[in-house]
Amino acid sequence: MSEKLTDIFGIDVFSDAVMMEKLPKKTYIALKKTIENGDELDSSVADVVAHAMKDWAIERGATHYTHWFQPMTGITAEKHDSFLSPTSDGKIIMDFSGKELIKGEPDASSFPSGGLRATFEARGYTAWDCTSPAFLREDALGVTLCIPTAFCSFTGDALDMKTPLLRSMEALNNQAVRLLRLLGYDEVTHVSPSVGPEQEYFLIDKAKYLKRDDLIFSGRTLFGAMPPKGQEMEDHYFGCIKERVASFMKELNIELWKMGVTAKTQHNETAPAQHELAPIYTTANIATDHNQLVMECMKRVANRHKLTCLLHEKPFAGVNGSGKHNNWSMITDTGVNLLKRGKTPKENLRFLLFLSAIIKAVDEHADLIRVTAANPGNDNRLGEDEAPPAIISVFVGKQLEDIIRGIENGETNSHMERSIINLGVHTIPELYTDGTDRNRTSPFAFTGDKFEFRMVGSSMSVGPVNTVLNTIVADTLSDMADELEKVEDFDKAVHDLIKRTLSQHKRVIYNGNGYSKEWIEEAERRGLANINSMVDAIPALVTDKSVKLFEKHKVFSKSELLARMDILYDSYSKAINIEAKTMIMMASSQYIPAVIKYTNILASSINSIKSAMPGVSTWVQEELLMKTSKLLSEAHTALEQLSMKVEEANKINDDAKKAVFCHQEVTPSMAALRKPIDELECIVDKELWPVPSYGELLYEL
Repeated sequence: MSEKLTDIFGIDVFSDAVMMEKLPKKTYIALKKTIENGDELDSSVADVVAHAMKDWAIERGATHYTHWFQPMTGITAEKHDSFLSPTSDGKIIMDFSGKELIKGEPDASSFPSGGLRATFEARGYTAWDCTSPAFLREDALGVTLCIPTAFCSFTGDALDMKTPLLRSMEALNNQAVRLLRLLGYDEVTHVSPSVGPEQEYFLIDKAKYLKRDDLIFSGRTLFGAMPPKGQEMEDHYFGCIKERVASFMKELNIELWKMGVTAKTQHNETAPAQHELAPIYTTANIATDHNQLVMECMKRVANRHKLTCLLHEKPFAGVNGSGKHNNWSMITDTGVNLLKRGKTPKENLRFLLFLSAIIKAVDEHADLIRVTAANPGNDNRLGEDEAPPAIISVFVGKQLEDIIRGIENGETNSHMERSIINLGVHTIPELYTDGTDRNRTSPFAFTGDKFEFRMVGSSMSVGPVNTVLNTIVADTLSDMADELEKVEDFDKAVHDLIKRTLSQHKRVIYNGNGYSKEWIEEAERRGLANINSMVDAIPALVTDKSVKLFEKHKVFSKSELLARMDILYDSYSKAINIEAKTMIMMASSQYIPAVIKYTNILASSINSIKSAMPGVSTWVQEELLMKTSKLLSEAHTALEQLSMKVEEANKINDDAKKAVFCHQEVTPSMAALRKPIDELECIVDKELWPVPSYGELLYEL
């Protein structure tokens, strides 16, 4: 990299600095009021902004613009239009109006709507989200101006993941400011959720990837025996980064930095061929946009290096899957992190009030939090000894646990002091500990100034989880403000509220090993749900409690929630159907023919030896033939069973019933087919095996 990072960072972003330079002062001030205060944007202001944005983009080589949006597919979508506009003399000018900036009209009929729109009702709208800056993206198409937008139907229903997120941010802001005013923080006018999503991913050789139909069609290996070495030596985590991977990471960083993504940390993860990228935290909607850019860039840059980036939650059985740790906190416009414990009693009180609100929110709405991590890939990851269990609990650490216990027992002199670590080496300075340890087995852990939700799948948008976190915390803050607004002795009421809230919801606090069987039993005694599958998680979206919650804060209407429920059921069934059909195809056209070829070689070998050398023992070949033939028979029987289950599933018209059938009937049949095929991989001549093995995929890079 010949240029300095400070010179290239954000050069492809229509940032505040660019707006200040390119816009007239009056227009800049009006736009900033819209961004910061939610003021309505005047059409004349939009025209000026559009003209300046177009000129800036063209100066940097752009020929097209697109409204970049996030439909309920979990990925982004875009339709490109050029700046070209014909003139009467047969020439062209480059034009872009405020109307084109503010509103686009993609065909909405082919995006998931969950019944909100009939197939023949095609009109949908994209609306400019001016709180997330426009950016330029350079690829094989050239340079494109990307304008982050919300996406809604002709009837105004949200068809995307951004609109509910923006609504939830408003709800959280309203209730957090309201409560802070009661605490005496009159200078605070705005509170924003701050988010930092850590992204895990796998990199494998593209040529090997193209030889695996299961990776191509489903994103994960549906067959595959473990190699002699997995991750048991623990030598990959934070290990030296391979040259080919390092080259990919370098180019990825540059591309992200240019688009204003604050890519900060990169390292090898636990599993072989697994890695992680983490950004610096930013406002929730921008963090969500940036995470989508991270995933898109990873795939695009990997391709240039003849690699393939796998974002599936469990691409390889037997080694760690990939998650996305969603770090969440609340920041005031005065720069205060509301989850920072502070050094004064007043700050401690504020912290404990907001902490208790979050603990209550998680306890009361654990089912909603769980559904934000529900996808087919995560069903293969959650609950293993690599990811949080499917039980929602809160880790607070020993220090906070002691403070909470003290509050419950009426002790008011609890301190939040850090301890010192002395390593016993004079040349190494003493280290101050953080307020909490880290608990990698906890799904929702306080890790110092923030909560880390570790259940989100690596391929998923972080929009839904932050929408839910913002809304449930807003609801609890609303209840607290309602109560405190009516009291006479405010100080006593605040202390009583904290004590009562923590006492009533302490069942969700757990600092132990979430992987242990004892915790599963203990969680059941506490009445905490253990929701092991996506299918079981989905109904939480449309309970009376959930509908009331989201409608109260104007985040979702009931019809929007029902639509999302239908989409989740449908997406699960489709994913399982694709996986099952891929397994059927691979078993029928690749694995079974290869095994038959191997059995023929064995049989010919036996006959040849007996013919050429009568009396010579062929028991090794015969035993191999018997074992292989037995497994071949098992595989064929399982193949027929799976084919039958897929046919049955595709006859079911009800989305929920179909998803349940796929979960209960199709996935066990898939496992039954995989078992003999994986055993055969360890027996059949490697030269005959039709696809690259786990060893080749994970280690040959």
